[in-house]
Amino acid sequence: MMRLIQLLGVAMIVVLASAGGLFAADPTGPGVGMGLAVIGIGLGIGVVGYAALSGIARQPEQAGAIQGAMFILAGLIEGAGIIALVLCLVLMFV
Repeated sequence: MMRLIQLLGVAMIVVLASAGGLFAADPTGPGVGMGLAVIGIGLGIGVVGYAALSGIARQPEQAGAIQGAMFILAGLIEGAGIIALVLCLVLMFV
C-alpha cells in the first residue's frame, strides 16, 4: 500500500514538473490543478480510512476514539482540498 502511494506521489511530482503552464493564463492550467486536488483528497481520505480500520481491527475497544480522530483528520483533508479547488476556480475566472 505504501509503495503505491509513493509511486503516485512521484507520478504527481513528474506531472507538476513537466507541465509548464499549470498556473499560467492557459485556461486548462487550473483544470489540471483541480484534478490533482481531487486526486489528493481521495488518496488522503483513503489512507486515513485504511489506517482507522486497521487500528479498529487491532484494538476494537478503542473504536470510538479512533473513529473520532478519523473524522477530524478527514475533515482537515477535505478542508484543505476545498481550499485548493476554490483557488483553482479563482485562477480560472480571473
